[in-house]
Amino acid sequence: MALLCAGVLAVPTARAADPDGHVTQKDVTRAQAAADRKAADVASVRATLAQAQRRLEDAQVGAARAGERFNGARYAAQQAAAASATAQAQAADAAATLERQRSAYADAVTSAYQMSPQLSALGALSHADGVTDVLESSAALRNAQTALQDRYDAYDEASDAARDTEADAADALADAQAATAKARAARDAARDAADAAAAEADRYADERDRLLGQLADLQHVSVRLAEKREDQLAAAAAAQAAADAAAAAQQQQQEEQQQEEQQQVTPTPTPTPTPTVDPTPTPTPTATPTEEPTPTPTPTSTPTSTPTSTPTTEPPPPPPPTSSGDAGAAIAFARAQLGEPYRYGASGPSSWDCSGLTMRAWEAGGKALAHYSVAQYEDATPISIGDLQPGDLLFWGDGSPSSIYHVALYVGDGMMIHAPRPGRSVEEVSMYYWITPNYFARP
Repeated sequence: MALLCAGVLAVPTARAADPDGHVTQKDVTRAQAAADRKAADVASVRATLAQAQRRLEDAQVGAARAGERFNGARYAAQQAAAASATAQAQAADAAATLERQRSAYADAVTSAYQMSPQLSALGALSHADGVTDVLESSAALRNAQTALQDRYDAYDEASDAARDTEADAADALADAQAATAKARAARDAARDAADAAAAEADRYADERDRLLGQLADLQHVSVRLAEKREDQLAAAAAAQAAADAAAAAQQQQQEEQQQEEQQQVTPTPTPTPTPTVDPTPTPTPTATPTEEPTPTPTPTSTPTSTPTSTPTTEPPPPPPPTSSGDAGAAIAFARAQLGEPYRYGASGPSSWDCSGLTMRAWEAGGKALAHYSVAQYEDATPISIGDLQPGDLLFWGDGSPSSIYHVALYVGDGMMIHAPRPGRSVEEVSMYYWITPNYFARP
């Protein structure tokens, strides 16, 4: 009886744990909501990681821009210093010439005084016209007067030149000092921007570690595997963005080429014929009717054919000149620096900024370039993207050549070598991996 009661009591207990053995819609909804929350959490973490990456890139690009502004200020200071040195040399030459003319004039005054005791040397030194009355008496004295006047004129001209060149030298020195002060300020700003980029890189590293840990927990994988997945996703996205940018640039190039071809053939317009105005008929007076003579037949006019317009073909623009340097040597030099770090204002031998790398690369190729991207563009031959050849320079600017802030060396097949920015080493990448360059030139 006890066993029967136990058996009876056991049945309801089993039914309470799993009444029908089926998953309800409520269970499905609850599981889907949990999956959605997990996916949203993953997406949120990835979005936060992308924002941190953008902040880091903005800081690094800002540091690279500041570094190139320093290069520009330093280049201007060097130019101003050279101009000041030239002006100082010219002033020294003018001062030396003045001293020679002063000595020659003094000798002429002494000679004139010895020829005529009546001549006051002191008066002659103040103005050469003072010798006129004394030297009128003889041809020899007149000749002495002429010679003395010539000496004075030469001295006076040398004095003016010395005064002018001395003022120019003072202005050039002031300009050089101001340019040097600007270069120092730009150097300090570049240093601050580099420090800010380094601090942002530290913050990014900490935040990346934290976010990767969250991703690993959400995906139930190790941190190492989560990091590998994110790196693969980022690389795929960058490759796709580069491919899209390359396709867009190629499409734009084709459209521009078609427009040029259409503009090269322009038909000569057909001249518009001048309309003939019929004369106003003269009224016929009333007269006695007479027999009308047989009318003379009107000759048939021969139609004049309109000349066919002949298209005028404009010759295509000449291709840009080839570089006089050795592009292969420039590329080989740049490739030898792959993996070396970026540092603002650096031009080797083991660290580089963008224009420092291209300067040294083309120095190996036999061409002298300034350590400043704007000057490199100005000293080269501008070309279009369709004319690119290995060894040409790629530039990034904000709408005008004077705004250029980055330069790279084109190596062919859509690839380039450059020193990108703080935190990234010299690398060979697609020319479309970042922002499409908007200026191109051939050294």
